[in-house]
Amino acid sequence: MPLLRSNTADKFIVDRRKPHRNSDVARAVRRTRDRLSQQAGSLDFDRELLKLHARTMVVGATAIPILVLAIAATGLLAGLDKKIGIWALFTLLCYTIVAFMARRVERTEASQIDPSQARRDFLIGHFLCGLGWAWFAWFGCDTCQIDQFQVIKAMVLLVAMAATAVMASSLGGALLATFAIPVAVYAYAGSRLWLPIEVIMAALLVAALPFFAYVARHLNQASLMLMSFRSEKDALIAEVETAKSMSDEARRRAEDANLAKSRFLASMSHELRTPLNAILGFSEVMANEVLGPMNNPTYRDYAHDVHESGQHLLDLINEILDLSRIEAGRYQLNEEPVM
Repeated sequence: MPLLRSNTADKFIVDRRKPHRNSDVARAVRRTRDRLSQQAGSLDFDRELLKLHARTMVVGATAIPILVLAIAATGLLAGLDKKIGIWALFTLLCYTIVAFMARRVERTEASQIDPSQARRDFLIGHFLCGLGWAWFAWFGCDTCQIDQFQVIKAMVLLVAMAATAVMASSLGGALLATFAIPVAVYAYAGSRLWLPIEVIMAALLVAALPFFAYVARHLNQASLMLMSFRSEKDALIAEVETAKSMSDEARRRAEDANLAKSRFLASMSHELRTPLNAILGFSEVMANEVLGPMNNPTYRDYAHDVHESGQHLLDLINEILDLSRIEAGRYQLNEEPVM
C-alpha cells in the first residue's frame, strides 16, 4: 500500500511551505532604485508639471479675468467705444477655455495624462488668450479723454505679462505663446506714430518679454527641482521601508529557526531520555548483579562501562537543554553562598 504524504506539518518542526516575501522585497528594491535613478526630464515629472500648471490656473482662474473686467470698465468710463466690451468678452471666453482645460487635467490621474497632447492644448489656449491681448494692444483712443493712452496700454500689458509669468511658469513656453504677438502688435502700432514715448514703451515691452520668460524659466526649474527632491525623499522612505521589511523577514526567520531548535530539543529530550534511562537501568542492574551473579566478569565490566557511558550522555543532554532554557529565559538560577 503506497504511503500517503501528510498535508499537515509536524508539530515539532516549523512549516516552511508558506511563501516568503523575498521576491516582493527584491521587486520593491528594484522599483526604489529605479525611482532614485529617475532623471528630471522624465514623463512622470512632465505630468507633474502639467498637473501643477493646471492647479495654478484653476486656483488663479479669477485673477486675470478681474483685470480684464477692470480694464473694460475703465475704458467704457473713459469714453472708449463698445469694442472694449467685445474685447473683454472675447478675452474672458479664452481664459474660460483655459480654465476648463486646467480643471480637466487637474481631475485626471497623472498616469492617464498624455504630456504632449495636454501641453499642446494648453499652449493653444494661451495663444488664444494672447490674441485677446493683441487686440487690446491694437486699440486706439482718438476720442477718449485719456492722456498717454499708449503708456497705459504698456503698463497693462506689463501687469498681465508678469501675472502670466508667475501663474504659467510650470508650462514652458506659455508666456511667449501668450504675449509674443501682443508685444509685436504694440510695437507695430507705436511705430506708426513714432513718438518718443511710444518707442520707449515698445522697447520696454520688447525687453520685458525675455526678462519675464527668464523669470518663468527659473521658476519652472525651481518647481522641477522641488519635485525631484520630493521624489528622492519618497524613494528614500521607500528604501527605508524596504530595508525594514527585509529586517522583519530576517527576524521572523530567526524566530522560526529558534522555535524549530526549541521544538527539536524538546523532542530529542523525550526521544532520547526514555530509551537512555532504560539502558541505564538495565546496565546498572547487570553491573550490580541485582538479579543474580554473572559468571563472566568481562560482561559485568561491559555493563559497568555501558552504564557510565549512558550516564555521561545523559549529563551532556541535560547540559544542552539547560543552555536552551537559559537562552529562552526559562532557567531559574539558585544563588548559594560560596565559602
